[in-house]
Amino acid sequence: MNQASIKHMVVFSLHASKDSQEAEQFLKSSVQELAAISGVEQFEVFHQVSTKTDYDYGFSMVFADRAAYEAYNVHPVHTHYVAERWVKEVSRFQEIDLMIFE
Repeated sequence: MNQASIKHMVVFSLHASKDSQEAEQFLKSSVQELAAISGVEQFEVFHQVSTKTDYDYGFSMVFADRAAYEAYNVHPVHTHYVAERWVKEVSRFQEIDLMIFE
């Protein structure tokens, strides 16, 4: 199981108003920063449409294996992004990391 792909997903809301220019800029710059990190595959951004949750957005990405996932978590671009962007601009979130059943 150690070599199974991992899907990292997070749903979140921002301090900025939903669908505002500030929120859209956050999403666009997040793609530029996070998708460029080595090991990140299939980076996707989502806008929530369901009434069953009150989170507004989501990110999803895939890592080839646990080593790639762990390298992402400690990568300087990621840790800087979390400290300087995520903590300041995200009001709340839920994160989930799943091994992809193959």
